Amino acid sequence: MRAVLQRVRHARVTVGDEPTGEISRGWLVLLGVGPGDTQKSVDWLADKVANLRAFEDAAGKMNLSVQDVSGGVLVVSQFTLYGDCLKGRRPSFTGAAPPAVAEPLYEAFATALKMLGVPVATGRFGADMLVELANDGPVTFVLDVPV
Repeated sequence: MRAVLQRVRHARVTVGDEPTGEISRGWLVLLGVGPGDTQKSVDWLADKVANLRAFEDAAGKMNLSVQDVSGGVLVVSQFTLYGDCLKGRRPSFTGAAPPAVAEPLYEAFATALKMLGVPVATGRFGADMLVELANDGPVTFVLDVPV
């Protein structure tokens, strides 16, 4: 799994004219699933997102987790994180898991975060989505689940 975490003041995702998920302070997680990912990948990444200390404490240091600041997580599927742009001018997405594999793991990731006590909102898997955010910092991390 590969995730781009953006610390946000607020974020929302809309499909057509329908808002599907919205959070105030927290993480926007763009989530890509690879073909070798498993529930173990889901659990590792959910724990990392829930407990990563990248929110500022009273002294201005990155020392608090999303849970510590009573924040939420907006999870948006993003197969293009596995895009390969090395050859030619058109990206290849053969490195991404097929939807039949990716969708259950995407849903399992959102569920795992909820089980850790984190409020979670989501986009809609496979949909053309509009994602709006106010990046706080900006603070952005790329996480690759160790294989």
